[in-house]
Amino acid sequence: MSQRALFEQYWKQLLQLGAGALAVLLVGTVAAGYVLYNQFRIDVPSGKIAVLIKRTGLDLSNDLETAPDITHKGLQTQVLTEGRYFYNPYTWEWHVYPMVEIPQGKMGVRIRLVGEDLPYGQFVTDKSGANADRQKGIVAETLNAGRYPINAMVKGYEEDRPRTDYVEVVELHDPVTIPAGFRGVVTNLAGPMPENPNVLLVEPNFRGVQKEALEPGTYYLNPYMYRINAVDCRSQRFNLGDNKEMGFPSRDGFWVSLDGIIEFRVKPEMASEVYVIYNEINNDDDTSTSVDDEIVRKVIMPNARSFCRLQGSNSSGREFIEGKTRVAFQAAFQEAIRETCSRQGIDVVQALVTRINPPQAIATPVRTREVARQRMGQFDREILQQDAEAKLAIERALIEQKQQLVGAEQQIVQKVVKASQEQEVAITKAKENLAVAKRDLDATKDRAAAMLANKQAEAGVVHFENEASAAGWRRSVAAFQGNGHNFARYVMYQKIAPSFRQIVTNTAADSPLMSIFQQFAIPHPTNNPAVPGPSTTPTSVEQAIAAPSSSQLNQATPAQNSNEP
Repeated sequence: MSQRALFEQYWKQLLQLGAGALAVLLVGTVAAGYVLYNQFRIDVPSGKIAVLIKRTGLDLSNDLETAPDITHKGLQTQVLTEGRYFYNPYTWEWHVYPMVEIPQGKMGVRIRLVGEDLPYGQFVTDKSGANADRQKGIVAETLNAGRYPINAMVKGYEEDRPRTDYVEVVELHDPVTIPAGFRGVVTNLAGPMPENPNVLLVEPNFRGVQKEALEPGTYYLNPYMYRINAVDCRSQRFNLGDNKEMGFPSRDGFWVSLDGIIEFRVKPEMASEVYVIYNEINNDDDTSTSVDDEIVRKVIMPNARSFCRLQGSNSSGREFIEGKTRVAFQAAFQEAIRETCSRQGIDVVQALVTRINPPQAIATPVRTREVARQRMGQFDREILQQDAEAKLAIERALIEQKQQLVGAEQQIVQKVVKASQEQEVAITKAKENLAVAKRDLDATKDRAAAMLANKQAEAGVVHFENEASAAGWRRSVAAFQGNGHNFARYVMYQKIAPSFRQIVTNTAADSPLMSIFQQFAIPHPTNNPAVPGPSTTPTSVEQAIAAPSSSQLNQATPAQNSNEP
């Protein structure tokens, strides 16, 4: 029977069952699908991973701990990260775990539990290469702070996970911090063996103590591969008299003890060498290696003791009480200690001898003599000081005198300059005033000339007017034969006659009014004989008009002599 015929037969049977059976079948199908969906679904939340275990497939060989691929049964090396996946629950088994999280201030060291065995003599996986991800053992790279999708158990946090459920172990370690003033000496624990193993320091990347030390800072290095020891390179102080054993015999057999302070530090560029040479094994337990005691005990004290015994035996005990020998011994001690310690990687900042204790048997007399010598030297220095002060006083007086002289010269120069300036200003002002005065003088002269010309013109006009008037008077008088009295009478008659209408008066003898005219009634001789008398005939029209007619004179004369009007 064909597949189509079977489908048609199945469909006919469903139709025969009816609508109720069809609904039950539909609900069952949906429920079965929902159950299958939940069984096949894998939801991996944020910050989680899913570990897969294959239930079916090829069996693992004896040398395998995990499945090399999905065709083999067992724990799979690949994990599922955040998301939704669908796997057959009959074929697969899965477990959801948190991701590996490295907190701040920590670093993670991975230890792979499955994979190929490491070569002989190697306990750290290769950093690079084809087999780097398939080798078991300590992984060279460290994990910094963050989340990582690794199927690993974090040591100290997830101890309850079954051993067969993870392939790595992550250990949390603190990074190595080199403080300021320190240097980090690096010991490579996992590198290849150096070509010459009989050396103190090896080249980079070889096993052993590295030549280059680390600068101050924080380093995330695998503690299984590198050991870092912090060596203090700051200045340290040591007192020579702490152990009461610094002393030497003098040339004359007396024992001389001394005390001093030595300030030293490890040279940063030689920190690795100093650590290898002078470090004790009991300092390897801590990352902060203190080699100060070893340096004092193995370097400074032997050199200081050797110098003091060699140099001190060349001088007597009495000489150490004197100042010159002590100063020379101090300078030589510092120079020798600094030079010998520098070759051994120790930088001596200062080596100071604070006290020298000579033998008491000779100390008192020598000290007394030395005090007297010092006082004599003090007196000599005081004399020199007084002489110097006297010279200084003389020089100061000369300097003050010179300063005053210079000040006086400066004042003279200032006054001369000021007077010259004032003189120049006065001359300039006087020149300006002179120019103004000359200008005003010229203007005044011009005004005077103008006024004089104006007045002369006015005087000429008056003169001409007077001449004209005088000429008219002369001609008028000439009309009366030069008799001015007659002319005056004529003028008076001419002015008064028109005003008389009627006169009532006494006789002429006792009339006060007529007495006024009496002086004109008496004929007078010619007053100016030089003036020629007028001719009977006028010379011109003006003369004829000006000269009175005889009838006018005759009319006027009777009126003057009459007592009645």
